[in-house]
Amino acid sequence: MELTFADSELGTVGIEWELGLVDRRTRRLVPEAHTLLEAVAGTPQAPHIHRELLQNTVELVTGVHHTIPSALTQLHELSALLRRVSPAHVGLFCAGTHPFESAAAQPYTQNDRYRRLIDRTQWWGRQMLIYGVHVHVGVDRQDAALPIVEQLLRYQPHLQALSASSPWWDGRLTGYASNRSMMFQQLPTAGIPPELPDWEAYERFVADEFQTGVVEHVNELRYDVRPSPGFGTVESRICDGLPTLYEIGALAALTQCLVVETRRSLTTGTPLTRLPRWHIQENKWRACRYGLAADIITGPDNSEAPVVEEISTLLSRLEPLSEELGCADELRRVDTLLHSGASYQRQLHVASTPGCGPEQVVDSLLTEFETERPAGI
Repeated sequence: MELTFADSELGTVGIEWELGLVDRRTRRLVPEAHTLLEAVAGTPQAPHIHRELLQNTVELVTGVHHTIPSALTQLHELSALLRRVSPAHVGLFCAGTHPFESAAAQPYTQNDRYRRLIDRTQWWGRQMLIYGVHVHVGVDRQDAALPIVEQLLRYQPHLQALSASSPWWDGRLTGYASNRSMMFQQLPTAGIPPELPDWEAYERFVADEFQTGVVEHVNELRYDVRPSPGFGTVESRICDGLPTLYEIGALAALTQCLVVETRRSLTTGTPLTRLPRWHIQENKWRACRYGLAADIITGPDNSEAPVVEEISTLLSRLEPLSEELGCADELRRVDTLLHSGASYQRQLHVASTPGCGPEQVVDSLLTEFETERPAGI
């Protein structure tokens, strides 16, 4: 199977943001996606607002942008439009999971694609009450895509810990900073991708997946990081749902810088550190479990370090590149999040306040979405 990697300019960015629809009175999810989609139908923004698997979800999808601030401007405009057209009782929120909703109670979008998914995956497929943020970064050469995928997997715990926002499942605290990621990887084509040496091996792998009926379209390979041949990008699907544009800017800037840095290293022949698959798997688990408190494996010699220290070192290294790419302000937000707390930490703080519980966590997420900034920043 020949998969042509589309022409793309290195470093261009596109962002996808999955949003949940909440009844402000009950704080429960409501299947009102059709209402919002009908309200925006015929507007210039309509092609950028998509339906999703669940009827309580819409997805905002930017166009192709040269800078992170430009992509954030479009997301701001799209989210502002949804706030204007939403019924008064419907609020918008984003986190990896809803603090107390039951997955089994959520109606699904009825189309052939989603019916096939549920029919094949059954119980696990019906548990996908989860929200994420996906970041596409343009890559200018097909043969660079898979090495960039491998490097992003090396930095998966950094992105995972910073974005972790799903400590809850079905009203219970799970003990995980990102339960969403642990749930999602149960699907047969999700989680950490197979290690493939070159593009020809990737084409053979996809052909095998088609031949054996695992997938019917390459987009059904929903790995944490994947090449997206149709767009000419590498797509990071690592991040939990991020409640605010502030955080989306921070994580998107970090992703953009890592992709461009890796591509330039490939051009200059600078050696790249590769981790064995069990390191990558273990680091993902640690970041999901402990969030920013995780210690991660940093090298083939099994050396370890706190993920917060690794993130700080990474920010210093990427600072000059971020200036060049026009995302320096957004990248500096990562350091602010290290000190103020990721979403899972903010949610747990609200829930531990006397007189508060999961309902108040929903209120805090609604407020953060509307103000576009994390509480305390």
